[in-house]
Amino acid sequence: MYTQQELDAIDKKYFSIILVNEYDVTLMSKNTHHVWQLHNVELPDGEITVVFHKHHVSDQYHTHSRSRTLSRAIRDIKSHDQFQLNGRRPVKKKH
Repeated sequence: MYTQQELDAIDKKYFSIILVNEYDVTLMSKNTHHVWQLHNVELPDGEITVVFHKHHVSDQYHTHSRSRTLSRAIRDIKSHDQFQLNGRRPVKKKH
């Protein structure tokens, strides 16, 4: 379960918050407009955050990653945004 301290630490300048509660956080990056759903799963040996992602609001989510903490998942999202903003390098076709 996410703590109130973890939830309060979400960067509101970076993300638009769509939904937030103790088990689910849905965010939209203000930079890429990608939508992220972070789901807290309680396991016998601790917790894990499963990160789902979609490029457009109308798309379906796909599993993106897993993380041990909410803050780590958010760091990974910001890293993914940097990758997107720097432009994906197209794969060159061999002639």
